Amino acid sequence: MSIFRLAHLSDPHLPPPPGAFGWRDLASKRLLSRIAWRRKHKIHRFEVLEALVADLKAHAPDHVAITGDLTNFASEIEITAARRWLEGLGPAETVTVSPGNHDALVGQTDQARFAPWSAWLGDDEEAAFPQVRLRGPAAIINLCSAVPTALHLATGRLGATQLERLDALLADPALADRFKVVLLHHPPTAGTVAGRKQLDDQAQLRAVLARRGADLVLHGHAHQSLIATVPGPDGRAIPVLGAPSASAWTGGHSPARWHALEIEPREGGYSLRVIARGLDPATGGIRELGRYSLV
Repeated sequence: MSIFRLAHLSDPHLPPPPGAFGWRDLASKRLLSRIAWRRKHKIHRFEVLEALVADLKAHAPDHVAITGDLTNFASEIEITAARRWLEGLGPAETVTVSPGNHDALVGQTDQARFAPWSAWLGDDEEAAFPQVRLRGPAAIINLCSAVPTALHLATGRLGATQLERLDALLADPALADRFKVVLLHHPPTAGTVAGRKQLDDQAQLRAVLARRGADLVLHGHAHQSLIATVPGPDGRAIPVLGAPSASAWTGGHSPARWHALEIEPREGGYSLRVIARGLDPATGGIRELGRYSLV
């Protein structure tokens, strides 16, 4: 079996289209995000994202994983605009989106808010989580940690139902020989982000992973390139890889990058090589930043 190439990018923070913020939002959490965007738009540059996506497409991955924060205010106009951007990225069956906290800033507490993205959430028609996409040797398990939160909070939560379903999926014999990749927006590791930004039930998620195992966890949210591990069964470490914002220039954030993940079957399991490609602030172009093996 040949190498399966999975691309990972995160937190594109697409520029808000006209009408994304209205007068009704003056009394909501969107006002704080609108104020913050006046500063952040100097960091999140669409031309950087365009260059990154062009580089990604040139490498023709088999599948693309996006771990959240396509929008800034979670308005319906933004959700629709993000759908158009996803349509330009590639066919829905080749792209999987795990929503982020900015995609659920205010409004509905259930996952129906993501219905316009349903074709990119999984192979089921409903916007429900977790979803599993079988692609090549991989089982891509898509979680959603995006929930509305109070002012000044950017926490996430999976919830008992989603965690129970994840437990059952990871124990499913049908996935036993697959390379299992878990997607979510918030880091599953303690101390990676401040408490007001953390995954509230991260300990419960780690308990499921320790009991059932997985081969890789991908996340965003921290706006940094991060490598960590969480315990798996029998003392085996599960690699955790975070990507910075795909639209970030410089100024307090890690410059934009994406990760090309090469999953290759081998006797008794799989190997995993990571090729980091990202922004070179000196030239404004995208280049290879390094490569390494995780499995």
